[in-house]
Amino acid sequence: MKEDYYDILGVSKSASEAEIKKAYRKMAVKYHPDKNPDDAKAEEMFKKAAEAYDVLSNPDKRARYDQMGHAAFDGSGGFGGGGMNMDDIFSQFGDIFGSAFGGGGGFSGFGGGFSGGRRRVKGSNLRIRVKLTLEEIANGTEKKIKVKRKVQAPGTTFKTCGTCNGSGQVTKIANTILGRMQTSAPCHACGGVGEVIDKRGAEADAQGLKMTEETVSIKIPAGVVDGIQLKVSGKGNEAPGDGVPGDLLVLIEEKPHESLQREGDNLHYELYISLSEAVLGTSKEIQTVTGKVRIKIEAGVQSGKILRLKGKGVPSLNGYGRGDLLVHVNIWTPKTLSKEQKEFFEQMQGDSNFEPSPEKSDKSFFEKVKDMFS
Repeated sequence: MKEDYYDILGVSKSASEAEIKKAYRKMAVKYHPDKNPDDAKAEEMFKKAAEAYDVLSNPDKRARYDQMGHAAFDGSGGFGGGGMNMDDIFSQFGDIFGSAFGGGGGFSGFGGGFSGGRRRVKGSNLRIRVKLTLEEIANGTEKKIKVKRKVQAPGTTFKTCGTCNGSGQVTKIANTILGRMQTSAPCHACGGVGEVIDKRGAEADAQGLKMTEETVSIKIPAGVVDGIQLKVSGKGNEAPGDGVPGDLLVLIEEKPHESLQREGDNLHYELYISLSEAVLGTSKEIQTVTGKVRIKIEAGVQSGKILRLKGKGVPSLNGYGRGDLLVHVNIWTPKTLSKEQKEFFEQMQGDSNFEPSPEKSDKSFFEKVKDMFS
């Protein structure tokens, strides 16, 4: 089981944004690879802290995590879902390391610290919205989406940056009251890439990239919820030189269903039957996310009766079973009657079989609602 993000950073669930940032900065300094060379355990802690901070520092991600835990990011990979790499951490959170010591992109002094060094630039992420039917959500699906993304243009080559000699960093030394301080920052000439364009292809832009359209296959697990974001690694825009591609972020949007209402993993279906069907009993065919099923309605059923069909709901995103389908029985009372029908019901007035006589087993509306959430 994955560790709780709040426990990793050592903060409470009510911690403020500033407290979360301070806790992460403290861990980042403690477990930074420059201070712990060849220490696999320290590197793992460094990555865990960055993953926790990525989620808890983002209000939307934090809200989803507080509601669903790690299941909110299952299948997303990368940030907020495990599998973070050092390049991602330094490119996204490098400013925090600098602010910890008042430096630029790196730090050196007091017997060690951040050494900076060349970083692999990551291409920008792309975002798309994918609409899914309830059936697709319940069963899982695979979508093929056309995506416009930047890739390295044919014929473009790169050479080592002459300003930073390929390191991606420029170093400055300043005399302070604490002694000589050495700081490093990304090279302004190459943007920290360590390379500049040598020859530009015919279709290349200023970064040596060109726009292209690509069909991307997106596997969507069963049980996703409206508003959740999935990630397809490496399918965003490419980066110049030997940089790593960005990611494709997929926002899920759930289409309304014509007869089913979703509530978490459970589904609700409003079934209307006639007065005669309620008195005599009947069978009805109803729609589910896996096809139609026929259910039996017992004679004498009362309006408001809830029939629970086990396992006919939506699978849990974290893999813990499947929800139910709750069928709400509603007895339709006719608004107009023929002369004969009206005479029949007039004759039944006062008849003991037609007088309301609820039994103890007939639950109230509030009890039924309570049962639905139990």
